[in-house]
Amino acid sequence: MEKLIFSLFLALPLIFTEAHVPGGGFTKLFDFGDSYVDTGNGGRQATSWKKPYGIIFPGKPTGRYSDGRVFTDYIASWMGIRSPIPYRWRKMGKKVQGHGMNFAYGGTGVFDTLVKAPNMTTQINLFQQVLEEKLHTKRDLKSSIALVSLAGNDYAAYLAGNGTIQSLPAFTTSLIRQLSLNMKHIHGMGVRKVAIMAIQPLGCLPQVSALTSYPNCSVTGNSISKFHNQILEKSVQKLNKETKDSVYIKVDIYSAFTAAMKSQEHHPGAH
Repeated sequence: MEKLIFSLFLALPLIFTEAHVPGGGFTKLFDFGDSYVDTGNGGRQATSWKKPYGIIFPGKPTGRYSDGRVFTDYIASWMGIRSPIPYRWRKMGKKVQGHGMNFAYGGTGVFDTLVKAPNMTTQINLFQQVLEEKLHTKRDLKSSIALVSLAGNDYAAYLAGNGTIQSLPAFTTSLIRQLSLNMKHIHGMGVRKVAIMAIQPLGCLPQVSALTSYPNCSVTGNSISKFHNQILEKSVQKLNKETKDSVYIKVDIYSAFTAAMKSQEHHPGAH
């Protein structure tokens, strides 16, 4: 996980157009989504608070679903700021730091999933409450990025609920329609840039490839990801036409996953 995220981190100057300025000129980061960006919103009963999570960074489990950093940490590093605090820390009386806030919860989605935690709409409502409390000003938002990582868990919930491959295109369409509305809502609240992560090759995830003893990725699973990412790309293009600016940015983690796996092909046992 750490190596995968680092490969995408190297591409950050190409993702944000203001990259000629250190950190792109952004000073606040707001996260919405799932385990790829969650830095500790899950309760202590979550598996992310147990080893081997966190053994590379910061050396112990901190609620991140990774052996090291997650995407939030790398983008914050590129911006030259500390990773924004998880929303739950604020509720526990921790001091609110001025780098933004993380509303992501591992296992969640655009819609409700198999995990009972705030979906994207609820996460945005929490963000609205924070703004109403004036913890961040309109000026703060003008120099902010919203990082959105969602949808993988939605597909898991869809398939677990006996959803069929035949009706999947209709589900994807409804999913991305809601995702687009949510991204517009975030931008409408004053956030300057909204970076939406594509989904990873679902057919290569261990729980999927385990069904065939790991020799290959599931073609069907990867087809779902490719179709989702194609529709997402069209949606992002449409949103940018509406704003007449490059407000919305798709982050291609499908290619990042593929590149990371290919780089390990000739190292026995690395998979």
